[in-house]
Amino acid sequence: MDKKYLRSLLTNVQNSDLTVEEALERLRHLEFEDLGFAKLDHHRALRQGFPEVIFCPGKTTEQIVKIAERMAETTNNVLATRAEPHVFDALKKVFPDAEYHQLPKAVVVNRQPEKETGMVLIVAAGTADLPVAEEAALTARLMGSRVERLYDVGVSGIHRLFAGVDKLAAANVIVVVAGMEGALASVVGGLVDKPVIAVPTSVGYGANFGGIAPLLTMLNSCATGVAVVNIDNGFGGGYTAALINRLQTNNGEE
Repeated sequence: MDKKYLRSLLTNVQNSDLTVEEALERLRHLEFEDLGFAKLDHHRALRQGFPEVIFCPGKTTEQIVKIAERMAETTNNVLATRAEPHVFDALKKVFPDAEYHQLPKAVVVNRQPEKETGMVLIVAAGTADLPVAEEAALTARLMGSRVERLYDVGVSGIHRLFAGVDKLAAANVIVVVAGMEGALASVVGGLVDKPVIAVPTSVGYGANFGGIAPLLTMLNSCATGVAVVNIDNGFGGGYTAALINRLQTNNGEE
Protein backbone atom coordinates (compact mmCIF):
# COMPACT_ATOMS: atom_id res chain seq x y z
CA MET A 1 0.00 0.00 0.00
CA ASP A 2 1.44 3.32 -1.08
CA LYS A 3 1.66 5.67 1.93
CA LYS A 4 0.46 8.61 -0.17
CA TYR A 5 -2.57 6.59 -1.25
CA LEU A 6 -3.36 5.71 2.35
CA ARG A 7 -3.09 9.34 3.46
CA SER A 8 -5.31 10.39 0.56
CA LEU A 9 -7.89 7.79 1.50
CA LEU A 10 -7.98 8.95 5.10
CA THR A 11 -8.24 12.58 4.01
CA ASN A 12 -11.15 11.77 1.71
CA VAL A 13 -12.96 10.03 4.53
CA GLN A 14 -12.41 13.02 6.81
CA ASN A 15 -13.64 15.41 4.13
CA SER A 16 -16.69 13.22 3.52
CA ASP A 17 -15.81 12.63 -0.12
CA LEU A 18 -16.35 8.95 0.64
CA THR A 19 -19.17 7.35 2.52
CA VAL A 20 -18.35 5.04 5.40
CA GLU A 21 -19.40 2.08 3.24
CA GLU A 22 -17.10 3.16 0.39
CA ALA A 23 -14.19 3.65 2.77
CA LEU A 24 -14.77 0.23 4.32
CA GLU A 25 -14.86 -1.37 0.86
CA ARG A 26 -11.45 0.11 0.02
CA LEU A 27 -9.97 -0.69 3.40
CA ARG A 28 -11.15 -4.27 3.01
CA HIS A 29 -8.47 -4.77 0.36
CA LEU A 30 -5.60 -3.27 2.32
CA GLU A 31 -3.95 -6.55 3.32
CA PHE A 32 -4.43 -8.49 0.09
CA GLU A 33 -6.89 -8.81 -2.74
CA ASP A 34 -7.91 -12.20 -4.12
CA LEU A 35 -8.23 -12.20 -7.91
CA GLY A 36 -8.75 -15.95 -8.06
CA PHE A 37 -5.47 -16.59 -9.88
CA ALA A 38 -3.41 -14.24 -7.68
CA LYS A 39 -3.54 -12.66 -4.22
CA LEU A 40 -2.20 -9.12 -4.45
CA ASP A 41 -0.16 -8.01 -1.44
CA HIS A 42 -1.30 -4.38 -1.13
CA HIS A 43 0.46 -4.02 2.23
CA ARG A 44 3.94 -4.76 0.94
CA ALA A 45 4.94 -1.13 0.42
CA LEU A 46 3.98 -0.34 4.02
CA ARG A 47 5.94 -3.32 5.34
CA GLN A 48 8.96 -3.20 3.07
CA GLY A 49 9.01 0.23 1.46
CA PHE A 50 8.35 -0.95 -2.11
CA PRO A 51 5.21 -2.45 -3.66
CA GLU A 52 4.84 -5.97 -4.96
CA VAL A 53 6.50 -6.63 -8.32
CA ILE A 54 5.03 -8.66 -11.19
CA PHE A 55 7.21 -11.57 -12.33
CA CYS A 56 5.86 -12.17 -15.84
CA PRO A 57 7.10 -15.65 -16.90
CA GLY A 58 4.43 -18.28 -16.36
CA LYS A 59 1.58 -15.77 -16.35
CA THR A 60 -0.76 -15.04 -19.23
CA THR A 61 -0.83 -11.56 -20.70
CA GLU A 62 -4.38 -11.13 -19.43
CA GLN A 63 -3.32 -12.06 -15.90
CA ILE A 64 -0.41 -9.60 -15.98
CA VAL A 65 -2.64 -6.75 -17.17
CA LYS A 66 -5.29 -7.49 -14.54
CA ILE A 67 -2.69 -7.59 -11.76
CA ALA A 68 -1.15 -4.32 -12.96
CA GLU A 69 -4.55 -2.61 -13.14
CA ARG A 70 -5.41 -3.56 -9.56
CA MET A 71 -1.94 -2.66 -8.27
CA ALA A 72 -2.12 0.77 -9.89
CA GLU A 73 -5.13 1.63 -7.73
CA THR A 74 -3.04 1.49 -4.56
CA THR A 75 0.46 2.40 -5.71
CA ASN A 76 2.03 4.96 -8.01
CA ASN A 77 4.73 2.61 -9.29
CA VAL A 78 4.29 -0.69 -11.12
CA LEU A 79 7.22 -2.88 -12.13
CA ALA A 80 6.84 -5.98 -14.30
CA THR A 81 10.03 -8.01 -14.72
CA ARG A 82 11.07 -10.42 -17.50
CA ALA A 83 8.31 -9.02 -19.71
CA GLU A 84 8.31 -9.85 -23.41
CA PRO A 85 7.47 -7.09 -25.92
CA HIS A 86 3.90 -8.34 -26.42
CA VAL A 87 3.31 -7.92 -22.68
CA PHE A 88 4.48 -4.33 -22.91
CA ASP A 89 2.16 -3.73 -25.86
CA ALA A 90 -0.80 -4.94 -23.79
CA LEU A 91 0.19 -2.88 -20.74
CA LYS A 92 0.78 0.20 -22.88
CA LYS A 93 -2.90 0.17 -23.89
CA VAL A 94 -3.89 0.44 -20.22
CA PHE A 95 -1.00 2.64 -19.06
CA PRO A 96 -0.03 5.15 -21.78
CA ASP A 97 2.88 6.31 -19.60
CA ALA A 98 4.37 2.81 -19.36
CA GLU A 99 8.01 2.44 -20.42
CA TYR A 100 9.77 -0.65 -21.74
CA HIS A 101 13.39 -1.28 -20.80
CA GLN A 102 14.51 -3.65 -23.52
CA LEU A 103 17.77 -4.97 -22.07
CA PRO A 104 16.37 -6.21 -18.74
CA LYS A 105 12.92 -6.84 -20.31
CA ALA A 106 11.10 -4.76 -17.73
CA VAL A 107 7.95 -2.64 -17.92
CA VAL A 108 7.76 0.37 -15.61
CA VAL A 109 4.90 2.68 -14.72
CA ASN A 110 6.62 5.28 -12.55
CA ARG A 111 4.12 8.06 -11.84
CA GLN A 112 5.84 9.50 -8.78
CA PRO A 113 9.59 8.79 -8.98
CA GLU A 114 11.44 8.45 -5.71
CA LYS A 115 14.12 10.98 -4.84
CA GLU A 116 17.43 9.30 -5.69
CA THR A 117 19.83 9.26 -2.73
CA GLY A 118 23.05 7.57 -1.66
CA MET A 119 24.79 5.43 -4.24
CA VAL A 120 24.49 1.87 -5.50
CA LEU A 121 27.22 0.81 -7.90
CA ILE A 122 26.45 -1.93 -10.42
CA VAL A 123 29.59 -3.72 -11.61
CA ALA A 124 29.35 -6.13 -14.54
CA ALA A 125 32.06 -8.51 -15.71
CA GLY A 126 31.15 -8.53 -19.39
CA THR A 127 28.72 -7.11 -21.92
CA ALA A 128 26.85 -10.43 -21.99
CA ASP A 129 26.00 -9.89 -18.31
CA LEU A 130 24.27 -6.55 -18.94
CA PRO A 131 20.65 -7.81 -19.07
CA VAL A 132 20.98 -9.00 -15.47
CA ALA A 133 23.03 -5.96 -14.46
CA GLU A 134 20.46 -3.58 -15.91
CA GLU A 135 17.66 -5.37 -14.06
CA ALA A 136 19.57 -4.71 -10.84
CA ALA A 137 20.20 -1.08 -11.80
CA LEU A 138 16.58 -0.42 -12.71
CA THR A 139 15.27 -2.02 -9.52
CA ALA A 140 17.62 -0.05 -7.28
CA ARG A 141 16.79 3.22 -9.04
CA LEU A 142 13.03 2.70 -8.78
CA MET A 143 13.50 2.12 -5.05
CA GLY A 144 15.09 5.55 -4.68
CA SER A 145 18.80 4.82 -5.00
CA ARG A 146 21.20 6.83 -7.11
CA VAL A 147 22.78 4.27 -9.42
CA GLU A 148 26.19 4.33 -11.06
CA ARG A 149 27.59 1.72 -13.44
CA LEU A 150 30.99 0.12 -14.01
CA TYR A 151 30.67 -2.31 -16.91
CA ASP A 152 32.92 -4.74 -18.78
CA VAL A 153 35.56 -4.95 -16.06
CA GLY A 154 35.94 -8.73 -15.72
CA VAL A 155 39.05 -10.43 -14.39
CA SER A 156 40.39 -11.27 -17.85
CA GLY A 157 41.35 -7.59 -18.05
CA ILE A 158 41.55 -6.65 -14.40
CA HIS A 159 43.23 -3.31 -15.12
CA ARG A 160 39.84 -2.07 -16.37
CA LEU A 161 38.41 -2.52 -12.87
CA PHE A 162 41.20 -0.55 -11.25
CA ALA A 163 40.37 2.41 -13.48
CA GLY A 164 37.07 2.65 -11.60
CA VAL A 165 38.39 2.71 -8.03
CA ASP A 166 36.83 6.14 -7.40
CA LYS A 167 33.36 4.72 -8.02
CA LEU A 168 34.10 1.69 -5.84
CA ALA A 169 35.12 4.01 -3.01
CA ALA A 170 32.10 6.30 -3.35
CA ALA A 171 29.38 3.63 -3.30
CA ASN A 172 27.37 2.65 -0.22
CA VAL A 173 26.84 -0.85 -1.60
CA ILE A 174 28.07 -2.67 -4.71
CA VAL A 175 26.27 -5.22 -6.88
CA VAL A 176 28.69 -7.43 -8.84
CA VAL A 177 27.22 -9.32 -11.79
CA ALA A 178 29.37 -12.00 -13.41
CA GLY A 179 29.10 -15.25 -15.35
CA MET A 180 31.80 -17.62 -16.59
CA GLU A 181 33.70 -18.52 -13.37
CA GLY A 182 32.31 -15.57 -11.36
CA ALA A 183 35.62 -14.47 -9.81
CA LEU A 184 34.91 -10.75 -10.07
CA ALA A 185 32.84 -10.62 -6.87
CA SER A 186 35.78 -11.91 -4.80
CA VAL A 187 38.14 -9.39 -6.38
CA VAL A 188 35.80 -6.48 -5.64
CA GLY A 189 35.11 -7.79 -2.15
CA GLY A 190 38.84 -7.74 -1.42
CA LEU A 191 39.15 -4.09 -2.45
CA VAL A 192 36.30 -2.36 -0.59
CA ASP A 193 34.96 -1.77 2.93
CA LYS A 194 31.27 -2.02 2.03
CA PRO A 195 28.72 -4.76 1.30
CA VAL A 196 29.02 -6.58 -2.01
CA ILE A 197 25.95 -8.30 -3.44
CA ALA A 198 27.13 -10.98 -5.89
CA VAL A 199 24.83 -11.99 -8.74
CA PRO A 200 25.93 -15.03 -10.77
CA THR A 201 24.69 -15.21 -14.35
CA SER A 202 24.07 -18.13 -16.67
CA VAL A 203 26.56 -16.69 -19.18
CA GLY A 204 29.34 -19.14 -20.01
CA TYR A 205 30.45 -22.26 -21.84
CA GLY A 206 29.46 -25.83 -21.00
CA ALA A 207 31.22 -26.27 -17.66
CA ASN A 208 29.57 -23.09 -16.47
CA PHE A 209 26.53 -25.36 -15.99
CA GLY A 210 24.04 -22.59 -16.62
CA GLY A 211 25.40 -20.36 -13.86
CA ILE A 212 26.14 -22.99 -11.20
CA ALA A 213 29.91 -22.51 -11.62
CA PRO A 214 29.87 -18.77 -10.78
CA LEU A 215 27.26 -19.38 -8.07
CA LEU A 216 29.59 -21.83 -6.31
CA THR A 217 32.57 -19.51 -6.79
CA MET A 218 30.68 -16.64 -5.19
CA LEU A 219 29.37 -18.78 -2.34
CA ASN A 220 32.92 -19.95 -1.64
CA SER A 221 34.44 -16.48 -1.83
CA CYS A 222 37.32 -15.90 0.57
CA ALA A 223 36.61 -12.16 0.52
CA THR A 224 34.58 -10.94 3.49
CA GLY A 225 31.41 -8.90 3.07
CA VAL A 226 30.20 -10.76 -0.03
CA ALA A 227 26.59 -11.99 -0.05
CA VAL A 228 25.10 -13.96 -2.93
CA VAL A 229 21.69 -14.08 -4.61
CA ASN A 230 20.49 -16.70 -7.09
CA ILE A 231 21.49 -17.16 -10.70
CA ASP A 232 20.39 -14.29 -12.99
CA ASN A 233 18.52 -12.64 -10.10
CA GLY A 234 19.32 -9.04 -10.94
CA PHE A 235 16.06 -7.95 -9.33
CA GLY A 236 17.03 -9.56 -6.01
CA GLY A 237 20.50 -8.05 -6.12
CA GLY A 238 19.22 -4.56 -6.88
CA TYR A 239 16.47 -4.80 -4.28
CA THR A 240 18.86 -5.88 -1.51
CA ALA A 241 21.36 -3.20 -2.46
CA ALA A 242 18.66 -0.52 -2.36
CA LEU A 243 17.59 -1.58 1.13
CA ILE A 244 21.18 -1.34 2.38
CA ASN A 245 21.67 2.00 0.63
CA ARG A 246 18.47 3.31 2.24
CA LEU A 247 19.78 2.42 5.70
CA GLN A 248 23.07 4.18 4.97
CA THR A 249 21.26 7.25 3.66
CA ASN A 250 18.90 7.38 6.63
CA ASN A 251 21.95 7.39 8.88
CA GLY A 252 23.21 10.47 7.09
CA GLU A 253 25.90 8.71 5.08
CA GLU A 254 25.30 10.01 1.57
